[in-house]
Amino acid sequence: MKKNLVLISLGLLFLTTGCKINSTKKELPRIAIAGLAIESSTFSPAVTHEEAFNASVGEDIFSYYSFWSPDTGIINRAKWLPTLYGHAMPGGIVTRGAYESLVTKTLVLLKEALPLDGIFFDIHGAMSVQGLDDPEGDFLMRIRDVVGTNVIISASMDPHGSVSPRLAQNLDLITSYRLSPHEDAVETKKRAIINLLDRLERGKGKPAYKAWIRVPILLPGEQTSTRIEPGKTLTGQIPALLDDDKVIDASVWLSYPWADEPRNSAVVMAYGDDREAVGKAAEKLAVYFWSARSAFDFVAPTTYLDDALAQALASDKKPFIISDMGDNPTAGGAGDVTWTLHELFKRSEFRSPDGKTLIYASIPGPELVKQAIEAGVGGQVDGMAGAAVDNRYAPPIRLKGEVTAINEDKGNSKVVVKSGNIYTIVTEKRTAYHYEKNFTDLGLNPRETDILVVKIGYLVPDLYDMRADWVMALTPGGVDQDLARLPYKRVQRPIYPLDPNMADPDLSAVFIPLSDEIKR
Repeated sequence: MKKNLVLISLGLLFLTTGCKINSTKKELPRIAIAGLAIESSTFSPAVTHEEAFNASVGEDIFSYYSFWSPDTGIINRAKWLPTLYGHAMPGGIVTRGAYESLVTKTLVLLKEALPLDGIFFDIHGAMSVQGLDDPEGDFLMRIRDVVGTNVIISASMDPHGSVSPRLAQNLDLITSYRLSPHEDAVETKKRAIINLLDRLERGKGKPAYKAWIRVPILLPGEQTSTRIEPGKTLTGQIPALLDDDKVIDASVWLSYPWADEPRNSAVVMAYGDDREAVGKAAEKLAVYFWSARSAFDFVAPTTYLDDALAQALASDKKPFIISDMGDNPTAGGAGDVTWTLHELFKRSEFRSPDGKTLIYASIPGPELVKQAIEAGVGGQVDGMAGAAVDNRYAPPIRLKGEVTAINEDKGNSKVVVKSGNIYTIVTEKRTAYHYEKNFTDLGLNPRETDILVVKIGYLVPDLYDMRADWVMALTPGGVDQDLARLPYKRVQRPIYPLDPNMADPDLSAVFIPLSDEIKR
């Protein structure tokens, strides 16, 4: 009875004091969320406008991140202040107006969120903007103008981004995906946040040292996949280099070869509180990367289209996948280059009643989609598609045939047009085809199709698991994998492989100053 009275008394005290029992609890850090993400090819005539970023503001941003669910524990460790986050499908250069609009909106929201202890800065790192070099560095500098230099900023990046010295200085914590394809994207973003929370909660502040090393290599992601060596070991050794606060994190950036800008080059970074350990970690990664440069090869057999088709037609494996790489929309291609389709329709093998079947994914053609919807499934269409944006290699293609499927979708309906044995997926807008469901939703069975031609580079997991055989075709476009065909004018030379006989570079660690002063 006495015990019960004590418990009741404590309960009444808790209620009447307004929870004063927890009044000494440390106040949670105030952390904002912001970022813009896109890969932008300067070798493509395409242009990216503001609406492509589908920017979310405020609490809508949380929907991007599964680790903010209540059961992860992260959401309870800070006062989260989401501002603006926009993620665009890779494409052409971003208009200056779109960039200024999105940055200005972000800065206004950050100012309203003050005071801040930290910022989670979620970027890709390969954004190109009309008339502006190093947009992410510029964006971050303008954020510092608003929030000051005391706020700790932690960034998550794609390894195909670029890290300029300005970006490196104005960031305090920085990490990149370690897997290509990027199956660890969510894990990396979570790591960026946990590193930030850890430094704030323990009162450790900014790491004392940041080592930055430019490695003069510029290779496409299709040659640096971590599924195979030496890419597998390059990033696979990172966990063994980390040592609590001594070396908090280390990352490798491969950069983005389809933007002709001075910052575009591979970079290695490490940071922590022990200068010697941080420098050694960065140098070990840089030296390995440079020493292995000639061993980096395409993740699958690579050839030109004529040979790729010859192999596919001679194969009995289904599906035989051909990556139409030069116009890959998820690398920054316009997505409407018709060169490959023109070459396919020249082949008599696909007009024979007993010939092999082929699915092509995909080509934009809004007028043809409209015509197909009006004709209905089973109806006939005759119209033009593609080359509305990038007609440098081939003109629009005439597609004549039977409509076998229609998927009406507000803003981006899709149809399938059967011409001989070729099933061409036509879309209202450029569209990436990465999942088996993308095909089955259109009544197609890619596993039972002889040849599957997809505008893509290395295969994402769903297609990779589906393949019976696979080659990557060196086709023309804004993200041409044959880098020697691209008219570089502004990247820092010499750089491998554009200059294969260059001398060995100095790979000593450069210690980047802390963000106590804004580097412009």
